[in-house]
Amino acid sequence: MIEIEGLQKSFGAKQVLRGVSLRVDRGESLVVIGGSGTGKSVLLKCILGLVRPDAGTITVNGAPVAAHREAFLGRFGMLFQGAALFDSLTVWQNVAFRLLRGPERRPKAEARAVAVEKLARVGLGPEVADLFPAELSGGMQKRVGLARAIATDPTVIFFDEPTTGLDPIMAGVINALINSVVREMGATAITITHDMSSVRAIADKVAMLHAGKIRWHGPIADMDSTSDPYVHQFIHGLAEGPIAAVR
Repeated sequence: MIEIEGLQKSFGAKQVLRGVSLRVDRGESLVVIGGSGTGKSVLLKCILGLVRPDAGTITVNGAPVAAHREAFLGRFGMLFQGAALFDSLTVWQNVAFRLLRGPERRPKAEARAVAVEKLARVGLGPEVADLFPAELSGGMQKRVGLARAIATDPTVIFFDEPTTGLDPIMAGVINALINSVVREMGATAITITHDMSSVRAIADKVAMLHAGKIRWHGPIADMDSTSDPYVHQFIHGLAEGPIAAVR
């Protein structure tokens, strides 16, 4: 579904991505892990077309993203870090944002009905629809963000640090929702996270990005047994190891 070959990106003298290559099969959930500043967010922005890479190619379903960006954007959903809801819009208007303004614009009543349906899918009742984001807890805001991400039934969904700022119990709830929604929709998913509980809950495959390169890429079942010292140090949160030595 998504194929990345030789992706490079620098900002001035700083090389952020140094030849990243990845393949994400249709219906697969890939989680990208790595420390802060390793290029995870830049990789995501390159896929979305928000940042233009210096070299390399990105194709989605065989079509270059650079040449078909508008068509690609119409097929993806995204759960932003911190939910990133519009505070001046009600919950249902946030969920239906693209349905009210995008190329697939629908009548207001129909868009609201879809929003209420998606809210129910993430465990929120219709009484939440007319509230504003400030009236919701952090966990509820994250659920609204997930409802917005799936409002247009996308084929590709991106999750940027989906459990940041949540307590362990709510993080588990969000992980379970992401897992069930992605499986139910048959969507292809890419998640960026530091949270190993999220990795174990939602990943089919894991890729570790370090110093702008993919250090390891493989099935979640093989992650704990890999001999790669970078992966071992990161997933176990060890203070000593090659990552600490680089820093």
